[in-house]
Amino acid sequence: MADFGLYTYQQEVVERALKRENIIIWLPTGGGKTRAAVYVAKKHLETTPNAKVMVLVNKVHLVDQHYNKEFDPHLGLRYAVRKVSGESDEKDFFGLVVQDSDVVICTAQILYNALINKEEARHVELSDITLLIIDECHHTHKESVYNKVMRLYVEKKLKGEKPLPQILGLTASPGTGGAKTLDKAVEHVLEICANLDSAIVSTKQYAPELKKVVPRPRKTFNIVNKRDRDPFGDHLKSMMTIIHDYMELPPDFKLRECGTQEYEADVVVLEQRGVRDNNRLLAQCALHLRQYNDALLINDTLRMIDAYRSLEEYYSTKSTMAIDGTDFFLLGLFEENQVELRNLAMDSRFENPKMDELQSTLLEQFRSGVPSRAIIFSKTRKSIHCLKDWVLTNRALQEAGIKADILTGAGNGITYMTQNEQAEIIKNFRMGSLNLLISTSVAEEGLDIPECNLVVRYGLLTNEIAQQQASGRARARNAQYAFVAQAGGREDRRERINEYLEELTGQAIGRVQTMTPQEFCSKITQLQEMAVTCTKIELKRQAEKRSRNTASSFQLSCRGCFTPVASGSDIKLVENMYINVNPAFKNHYNVGDKPTLERSFKDWEPGCKISCKKCNKKWGNEIKYMKCAIMPNLAIKNFALGSPGQEWPPVKKWKDVPFTVEDFNFKEYCQENNPDLLD
Repeated sequence: MADFGLYTYQQEVVERALKRENIIIWLPTGGGKTRAAVYVAKKHLETTPNAKVMVLVNKVHLVDQHYNKEFDPHLGLRYAVRKVSGESDEKDFFGLVVQDSDVVICTAQILYNALINKEEARHVELSDITLLIIDECHHTHKESVYNKVMRLYVEKKLKGEKPLPQILGLTASPGTGGAKTLDKAVEHVLEICANLDSAIVSTKQYAPELKKVVPRPRKTFNIVNKRDRDPFGDHLKSMMTIIHDYMELPPDFKLRECGTQEYEADVVVLEQRGVRDNNRLLAQCALHLRQYNDALLINDTLRMIDAYRSLEEYYSTKSTMAIDGTDFFLLGLFEENQVELRNLAMDSRFENPKMDELQSTLLEQFRSGVPSRAIIFSKTRKSIHCLKDWVLTNRALQEAGIKADILTGAGNGITYMTQNEQAEIIKNFRMGSLNLLISTSVAEEGLDIPECNLVVRYGLLTNEIAQQQASGRARARNAQYAFVAQAGGREDRRERINEYLEELTGQAIGRVQTMTPQEFCSKITQLQEMAVTCTKIELKRQAEKRSRNTASSFQLSCRGCFTPVASGSDIKLVENMYINVNPAFKNHYNVGDKPTLERSFKDWEPGCKISCKKCNKKWGNEIKYMKCAIMPNLAIKNFALGSPGQEWPPVKKWKDVPFTVEDFNFKEYCQENNPDLLD
């Protein structure tokens, strides 16, 4: 093992995997879990007839990262190592790729699709795989795609079907699953173990070596007092009170304190209630109250001007869409108060003290004389754009030589990044042309980011797993992990709870590790049987619920203006998309810009964005299918559901609609709409 460059603690944690046991390797961020997994894969390939190693990741960028940094360099000369993601054409004949490869690195969704797809070129059996490596395996719970893959495995195991692949999970923290007591935390760790059919392994004999290789950063709580006066926030709250009075809250509904996450949850429920009850006044007021609450949350974390701009941007898009008295009232309220809000937002006497503390924390590091790299973690894409603007326009930070840019998750839209943009930002950070990353949680987990001198968590309410992942980024010698928050505020309380939960996770794992093999196996099997039974019951319940309703009995209305626009029977399923096949539907929407995507698709290509012709509510986008049929691909969250004599609560995902959506039949569609195409 030494010739492979493994530390002795890594050698210790892979021992049981080399004996073909299913294990989860628990090592901190930077502890070399992936290198240990490559070593296990190498030994497995050398000693197993017809070996087939599958490496699963939960984010697209990790496919390239694991291939380029670890698996191909160490295994590529002797073995056929392939990488497949949703952005590569190989996904369309994934079964053939697996047949011709020794090691395949892919997103978990690619494998799951192949396991349930019966088409020969795409299909894969679990029995085809001899070693299944699952990166960031703490995500193997509930309805995650990792757990869907492992559920298929567990079902086969309980039926006694063989062969099944050996499992190797990798995690920096399984967490406590929200548990606050040791017994409940133990239950959570056992559930993760049951889902992965694996024991959890950590270093015992070589913990001092691990501590030396991955030193914990110096942690500082940079706590500030609440600002003495907040006239901007007070003015926002007074406007919210006016909306409360106008909307006439239902007598059984009580809103909690403005400017909190709890209030946001309340107005989300209120908007859903308005949609369900066909009460547009209630629904629209709730949507606008959420924007004001967002502004209060921004005001609490960032600059007042950032909070003001968030409202200004929202209302600039609303000014041309007023369709009834509710809209005119809400637009008028903002316009009447706009000048006053802007003036208050520009008054530096009442600026956010957290921003001053963040500035001091950055200057302390970047004026230290030590060449520095730092990351600020913040909650939302909006907040990191605001923080970048602040850094670039702050004279003191610029004079200290701070060169900042943002890092967000991959996706489509103005606030997302492409995978290439992500890679370019990280490359510049590594080379030193950037020395400060301002990031959402995307940089907490998995990404190959150079060790940092300073990691700052700012304006975050996350769990202990995210806290540990972020802390693990501060890996330089004498690094600092700083937490900036208001004294006694929600972030301060959550961070201190997370410290307790981190300790609790370790205690829970320790207790699981002291169980006898018989006791552990018995408990795991019991949990697996329960999980499989519960899944079957839930699937049966959903199927029965759908079978009671016909798609044609449901009506889809725009969630913005409540205009009926489609029947449930107009919706069909194709390539995991829900499309409206009724040609008359195009009369209800306007066509906007066409998004640019890095990836291509086999049978379809993305078209323009679409929105409601009456209120401009975004609905989804058009697709061009088989190079000829242009059809709208809809997001159900943008619509209200109704059926005769009953109003239904809004749903976020198509899988939750109370009727069956039939598969799209292209030939039938062509015959009905373009019979001349088939002549």
